[in-house]
Amino acid sequence: MTNDVSDWWRTAIIDMEPGRIALRGQPVEDLIGQISFAEMIWLMLRGERPDPRAAKLLEATLVAAVDHGPQAPSIATARMAVTCGVALNGAMASAVNMLDDVHGGAGEQAVELYHQIDAAGGPDAAPEQVDQWRRDHGRYVPGFGHRFHPVDPRAPALMTLVKAAADKGVVTGRFRQIALAVEQHLAKTASKPVPMNIDGATAVIHAELGFPAPLARGLFVLSRSVGILAHAWEQTEQGGRNKGPTPPKYRWTYDGQT
Repeated sequence: MTNDVSDWWRTAIIDMEPGRIALRGQPVEDLIGQISFAEMIWLMLRGERPDPRAAKLLEATLVAAVDHGPQAPSIATARMAVTCGVALNGAMASAVNMLDDVHGGAGEQAVELYHQIDAAGGPDAAPEQVDQWRRDHGRYVPGFGHRFHPVDPRAPALMTLVKAAADKGVVTGRFRQIALAVEQHLAKTASKPVPMNIDGATAVIHAELGFPAPLARGLFVLSRSVGILAHAWEQTEQGGRNKGPTPPKYRWTYDGQT
């Protein structure tokens, strides 16, 4: 039972009154200019400041996933929305709402898979658990393979950072080993190469840093929002009206009654 209007919402995130703002117990003026945006994200989500070396790993994932071109449904949506007269905030909201299980959810799903393998015994359990995942969820293994890139250039760069962090004791490295075991299993059993992609690599970092799987999607949304904003603003400057997904001269395939 609430005793007062002040009990309507309860939060440990922010304390505020006229002339004072404290985020996770820390005055905002002590944070401004003193911590990075990645460190601020960590503080807000977890209630404590991170080891700066761990924050750099988080920042690497945020940098890596900002954009993948206007062929990505979310980016295309932002640009089309602008040409329909939607303001930047509306264009961004439209695009973010596209980031769901299929387009945007693979990182979260990969963290879930890695934890499943970890709970089953670690890297040696990867083949059995990948097969179980496929029985439960279908043939697609989240975090591996890419329709555009034979090798996703972002994944090796991130994995190199994880190895360096593990060598220095910043992270354990066990989820890196699990992901590599999945990659090796797929290389042996698939008809074509299925290397790790950006989602698989960022999932390694999110798992190594202790972020729950649902937050992996939230962190991806934060990252991709940068690209969404950039494309929406670029389209605003370019102009254009009512641009659809394809140029007007291209027609769809009609397969109804004639």
